[in-house]
Amino acid sequence: MEKSLKSVAINYGMYLGAILSLLTVIGYGVSLDLFTQVWFGITFIILVIVVGILSVVQSKKLLGGFISFKNAFTSYFITLLVGAIISALINIIIFNVIDPDASIVLHEKIIESQVERLQSYNVPAEAIAETVEKMEAQGNMYSVGNILQSIIWQLAGFSVIGLIVAAAMKKNPPSSE
Repeated sequence: MEKSLKSVAINYGMYLGAILSLLTVIGYGVSLDLFTQVWFGITFIILVIVVGILSVVQSKKLLGGFISFKNAFTSYFITLLVGAIISALINIIIFNVIDPDASIVLHEKIIESQVERLQSYNVPAEAIAETVEKMEAQGNMYSVGNILQSIIWQLAGFSVIGLIVAAAMKKNPPSSE
């Protein structure tokens, strides 16, 4: 059964990776400005959480309606890991191989949108300048190193959500006495 649980999680991870990659390709093909929109980023976050939950639900069904905390979290985490790796590979291919200039343009657009957002919140000019300086110091957000670092942070953040999902979804079989 353990192998089946992992295959379910891997399949959902591939679905997640395909969906995230499709959104990335659409954003790249339609307008890089999409990447600066808050709703676009929130869409990615919601998709990751929903597909992770679906993976746990499917794993629970596979196990006869019962799933341990460990198996629920494992299903969620494997789904997240596979999806994040696929998405990262697509980002690396698009922004480092196919069109490296797009990553530079996108970096500038993200800084501009951040400045506009901070100005709309009446943040002092010194704080905005400091934020811009930090963003410029980070370099290209879509460099291979930054993408790999992003995967680590995403795994950490979404794992917290995965722990909550696993706790909510776990259901142990009744003990036979």
